[in-house]
Amino acid sequence: MRAVVLQSHGGPEVLTILEVDDPVPGPDEVVVQVAATALNRADLLQRMGLYPDPRGRTPEIPGLEFAGTVVARGERATMWQLGDRVMGIEAGGAYAERLATHERQLMAVPDHLDLVDAAAIPEVFLTAWDALVLQGGLTSGRWALVHAGASGVGTAAIQIAKALGARIAVTCSIGKAGVCRELGADLVLERSPHDWLADAMAAVPAGFDVVLDVIGGDEVDRNLQAVALQGTVVQVGLMGGGRTAVNVGLLLAKRSHWVGTTLRTRPLEQKVAVTRQFAAEVLPLFAAGKLRPVIDSRYDFADIAEAHRRMEANTNAGKIVVRL
Repeated sequence: MRAVVLQSHGGPEVLTILEVDDPVPGPDEVVVQVAATALNRADLLQRMGLYPDPRGRTPEIPGLEFAGTVVARGERATMWQLGDRVMGIEAGGAYAERLATHERQLMAVPDHLDLVDAAAIPEVFLTAWDALVLQGGLTSGRWALVHAGASGVGTAAIQIAKALGARIAVTCSIGKAGVCRELGADLVLERSPHDWLADAMAAVPAGFDVVLDVIGGDEVDRNLQAVALQGTVVQVGLMGGGRTAVNVGLLLAKRSHWVGTTLRTRPLEQKVAVTRQFAAEVLPLFAAGKLRPVIDSRYDFADIAEAHRRMEANTNAGKIVVRL
């Protein structure tokens, strides 16, 4: 099969497509013929040698999410039939024509969704839902603040918050504000260097019950100022850097929670638990038309380096999908 193999680390030019052996399923695994994958910031970091696959597998094949069809099953795998349309997340390996994954990490692709477009769902919707609802406790009527509102996680978070009946503010660059408003964001704030914090606190003086941050850096201290009394800041990314000056006293004064979380490095059973709960509680909202993947652009597999360059330039609004 064809796969992107990282033989070195660096810029998009190191994304080399090679022929490698087909995966063989373990007893509880299935093999998926991948129709498409989608880009995540973690893929860029892995390509640069900054965020390796925690499983340490060789050859090193990036890619965290996928959609496709089941083509083989392990001896104990019974959840899926050959030909079933599925999607899911993995710690790596989705930049390939086939991958093996535990059967319980898969979800059915809703009938009305194009299989290629479904690849834009798993990573960002699972991340946003886990951060806002499971980690942050967001419920109807409460306020969320989400940074990078036009990103994959951001566009998923807006839709999830609105489906819950919650209110949501987002930060984004001025050129992406329209996308966020169209998805239903109640308050759209221009990101730094504009003083989004002043605008946010003027609009929501009591602060935000849940803050979802993929940026880090200088936004961390602002998050602690923006979060409500006994609110929760959920840190899921560090696009702006991992070191900054923070007034930790705000954590004490507000009795707030600051949670760091990732999906990629969790043990299998934790990933399975989140996936199965998401499949039961959130997946039906896609069939009901309340949630949908937001796709910025689609690339062929041969052009995956160009897809990386688009994400690196930060020009995308929504997901970048790569068709295999």
